[in-house]
Amino acid sequence: MKRICVDMDEVMADTLAEHLRRYNQTFDEAVTPQDLAGKGLFEITPVDRRQQLRAFLDAEDFFEDLALMPGAQDVLQQLSARFDIFIATQAMAVPNSLGSKYRWLQRHFPFIPPTRYVFCGDKSILRAEYLIDDLPKNLLRFEGQGLLYTAPHNLTATGFLRVDNWQQVADYFATKPG
Repeated sequence: MKRICVDMDEVMADTLAEHLRRYNQTFDEAVTPQDLAGKGLFEITPVDRRQQLRAFLDAEDFFEDLALMPGAQDVLQQLSARFDIFIATQAMAVPNSLGSKYRWLQRHFPFIPPTRYVFCGDKSILRAEYLIDDLPKNLLRFEGQGLLYTAPHNLTATGFLRVDNWQQVADYFATKPG
């Protein structure tokens, strides 16, 4: 079977919503995903707040209860019948996230075995036919076919095969041999 590697944050899990919730609550702001068009939250955050912004990610509970991206469970379960699915997340960027991400994946994607979780730092090590990711830099170093999963921070990125949601992922793979 062919392999599909799937990023977790901003592809399977709505990390941004939790980051914005904590930021807005702490600083009494009302930043929305639309405010980030083409930028990451760190880029629009005042310098004196960036340490706290990072501390949100480092919190033990940050990754524990993230909302699912709509359709991710159903589409990945369908694809797992035809493809080898691997979850490839840059967990090394936030070492405290390993346990929470593991538990989150177990809870929401029990049909993907833990032996197919790849907690990495640099995704150029991945060997698969496909990678679904929200970071253009990860797709540039990937040797297979990359699919850029649309997120507010990558709206201005060009030159990538883009999918806006999980239905588009399902449609893309509908005619691909596994």
